[in-house]
Amino acid sequence: MKSYPKIIDRIIEVIREHQIFCIVGHVRPDGDCIGSQLALALALRNEGKKVTVWNHDSIPQKYKFLNAEGLFHKPKAGEKFDCVIATDCASFERLGKVGECIGQRKIFINIDHHISNPRYADVNWVSPREPSCGELIYRLLKVARWPITKPIADLLFTAISTDTGSFQYATTRSGTFHAGAELVTRGADLAKICNEVYQSYPLSRAKLLKHVYSKFRLAADDQIAWFWLKKIDFHRTGAESDDTEGLIDHIRAIEPVIVACVFEEIGPELTRISLRSKSDRVNVNEIAAQFGGGGHPAAAGARIPGKPLSVQRAVIAAVKRALKAAR
Repeated sequence: MKSYPKIIDRIIEVIREHQIFCIVGHVRPDGDCIGSQLALALALRNEGKKVTVWNHDSIPQKYKFLNAEGLFHKPKAGEKFDCVIATDCASFERLGKVGECIGQRKIFINIDHHISNPRYADVNWVSPREPSCGELIYRLLKVARWPITKPIADLLFTAISTDTGSFQYATTRSGTFHAGAELVTRGADLAKICNEVYQSYPLSRAKLLKHVYSKFRLAADDQIAWFWLKKIDFHRTGAESDDTEGLIDHIRAIEPVIVACVFEEIGPELTRISLRSKSDRVNVNEIAAQFGGGGHPAAAGARIPGKPLSVQRAVIAAVKRALKAAR
């Protein structure tokens, strides 16, 4: 393989020196997180390691097909590990309850692609130029010369595909297509992955989408689009929080819109925001950072305490400032 970051050698060295592993990822796991966690877990098991896979939340319905071997579990207190590896997790806090259960470890590795990652582990491989964490795991396996089996190919293809918007986002590089092509060669089942992930939405999500199209709002000469998801909306539609993944893309795709925002009610005075930008001159990671969040320049989020209307006003004002500065 051509030149690669030397931190990969260090990670391989640590893995070879230890036997008992726990692979962890961020709360509300998406395709990249789940695919990265499980692909690395299978690769380590194939190398004779004992591997546990933990996440604060359960796997969303559309990704359950990835967990064929039943490796994905909720965390348990009191377990000991030689090595804990976090994948696709932008901060330690984003591990949720998992963070409280991984204290008894010898070494901690952090593999991620979020620019906001503060490098919270003992060994950190953070590469923001990579559009997905799945691509990092793919490179790790290639350098280590660990076999990419068919199940691993399915997991990594799902990870890369979902975090690049099916290879459409501006972050997608030529190397991403090369990785995808090799994973298909290694047996990734494109038809199954595309059917499960992109073409099998529950009716509840369609009802939620109806709500989005009837309730979204525009501001700043139609450059900002946003909508709210309240607890009552989930109750009315029968949808769950998992069903919200990708809804923001529907308002982001409106031609004059530059920044899209979703406000999701978590509690009476706690709101989760998701931000998307279509312009390289408007960095939503910087906007999210103003509210204690982070992510990528084109996709970021935060959890913000306060009254809902106050949160909305503050976030929209921050987006308007960013748009003004980008002129």
